[in-house]
Amino acid sequence: MIERRHLRNLLAMADTGSLARAAERLHLTPSALSHQIKLLEDYYGLALFHRHTKPIRLSAAGQKLVALARDTLPRFEQVERELARIAAGDAGRLHLAIECHACFEWLMPVLARFKARWRAVDVDIRLGLAFDSLPALRQGDIDLVITSDPVETPDLAFVPLFDYEGLLVLPDNHPLTAQPWIQPEHLAGETLITYPVPSARMDVFKYFLQPAGVAPAAVRQAELTAIILLLVTSGQGVAALPDWVMRHTPHSRSLVTRPLGAAGLHRTLYAALRSGDRELDYLRDFSNFAREHQTAAHAEPERTVP
Repeated sequence: MIERRHLRNLLAMADTGSLARAAERLHLTPSALSHQIKLLEDYYGLALFHRHTKPIRLSAAGQKLVALARDTLPRFEQVERELARIAAGDAGRLHLAIECHACFEWLMPVLARFKARWRAVDVDIRLGLAFDSLPALRQGDIDLVITSDPVETPDLAFVPLFDYEGLLVLPDNHPLTAQPWIQPEHLAGETLITYPVPSARMDVFKYFLQPAGVAPAAVRQAELTAIILLLVTSGQGVAALPDWVMRHTPHSRSLVTRPLGAAGLHRTLYAALRSGDRELDYLRDFSNFAREHQTAAHAEPERTVP
């Protein structure tokens, strides 16, 4: 069976043209090198070089193995270097899925900072796994899930990122702006503008409307936060959005927010990881960067446009 040392041996012989010089390069004795080559020849029943020629002349079989060595040995060395960097915590992979459309408002600046710090980490956002993400995380298809729905399971760790509040966003001339907070029945006659997400996955339905047995008069969906805000501004409905959206996105002064319920609708966002990956330095940095970004955003005034 061909081993990597066999390829190194033949490559050294091809490069030096001499068994003695090849042995010196490999830190072997000539007899030890000759013995290793002979074992490989016996295994395949083929001569790998023509003996008693100077310089050494490889057989057709030997030339094929040298070509293989030139192709694969650099790859082995590259992978070994990458594995060493991963073991040292300097490299790796961060493929993530997001269970909330609005997370893009803070995620992109966090990833920009992350990639500047961890240039050797392969970063990707797997959009197609948004709502089938935990099985993909367990299987190793992705490495992190942004979610507000932790589950009790020993193979996954849910690292808290930050708390947030769900707010109802209204045009400033809407009758509900007279309310200090929103009750579920206030939305029974409203068009609720949402992201294209199943209602069972949305906080406003799962924790606010459905427990009260209330449904909005209509639901309208839009892919982008900017479109949702534009629709609300133009009086075509109301929207329930996390508080960071109104901090991170410039919005018209004609928009008003109200808490959902007297106590507000407060939730926590988590980074879900495989339990064995929790101590990886670059994954820990991602969580820290997300927290720091939100802390800084809370300290800034909301951005508005006339």
